[in-house]
Amino acid sequence: MGNDQLGQFLKTVDKSKFTNKPYIKKLEKPWGYELHFVPEGLPYMGKLLHIQAGKRLSLQAHDAKLESWFLLNGQAAVIWENTNGDLVETKMENEVGYTCNLGQKHRLMGITDCGILEVSTPELGNTYRLEDDYARPTETEEMRKDPNRGWK
Repeated sequence: MGNDQLGQFLKTVDKSKFTNKPYIKKLEKPWGYELHFVPEGLPYMGKLLHIQAGKRLSLQAHDAKLESWFLLNGQAAVIWENTNGDLVETKMENEVGYTCNLGQKHRLMGITDCGILEVSTPELGNTYRLEDDYARPTETEEMRKDPNRGWK
């Protein structure tokens, strides 16, 4: 982008929407907790998932959300659907990313206490819980308005 183009672009920017405030939102989960570090209303989401050893998230599929994960510490596995529709377990490795597609069944599991960075599209649509160790129902957009998201 040339200086003229940059100057024209900068004239269109609404600086009243700039923020210099840090953000964090903690959500307790039966398997650990999530730290949301991206404010709601943006076209993406970022979370740190802390999963306790031996705990696992629900086996789920999304109808409007794409996710990618990066193992930060500890040991974890992703159990996910392959192209044949079978569930396979992949032990997560350090320094590589894992991406789940729309409608792909998946679940994360802590082998040890672990931290996983999750980036995704916004939390829209439904999270269909196909199996859940904590008997939680499918999570809808309406349910996300509840601070406990229907499990406490």
